[in-house]
Amino acid sequence: MTDVAVVGGGPAGLSATLFTAKNGLDTVVFDTDKTWMHKAHLYNYLGVRSLAGDEFMAIARGQTEDRGAELREEKVTAVEATDGGFTVSTEDGDHDVRYVVLATGTNKTFAEALGCEKNDNDTIDVDLSMETSVEGVYATGALIRDQEWQAIISAGDGGAAALDILSKEKGENYHDFDTPGDVPSLRDEEA
Repeated sequence: MTDVAVVGGGPAGLSATLFTAKNGLDTVVFDTDKTWMHKAHLYNYLGVRSLAGDEFMAIARGQTEDRGAELREEKVTAVEATDGGFTVSTEDGDHDVRYVVLATGTNKTFAEALGCEKNDNDTIDVDLSMETSVEGVYATGALIRDQEWQAIISAGDGGAAALDILSKEKGENYHDFDTPGDVPSLRDEEA
């Protein structure tokens, strides 16, 4: 059984993926590469002077794969609750998972099918850690924010979801904070 399935590979989904995979959770991303980032140019993203959305996505995908995530270009057809977690169905088969992070832009199909509660403005209701009313299901980005569709906000949503999942897995509040000594390439340079 996979620990985390992320449905959607934009900034929110890849941010969640980066944290969970980096910290040892078996993580798979299902994505059809239709992110809004292909139309974007990052000029207001903290830490980035100016970068094409396509280039940002290539870097983010590579970064998540480098940390151990599996990226699959597959269309998700259903997400269903099971006794031990969830089943994510794609055109290529079913995948049993413990947690689901929905990063599907404005597409609420899976959240609605799972019975996630909505807010008055028709967005998916989440707590501060992005968990929905369905335990183990997280919603991010445009699913939860009416017209607040910024890549950096969505990435933060994905990070919040991942830290909540990691906290549950570790049994205590978990903070992913790296120092130069934690980074393999920097350690190698200092040696």
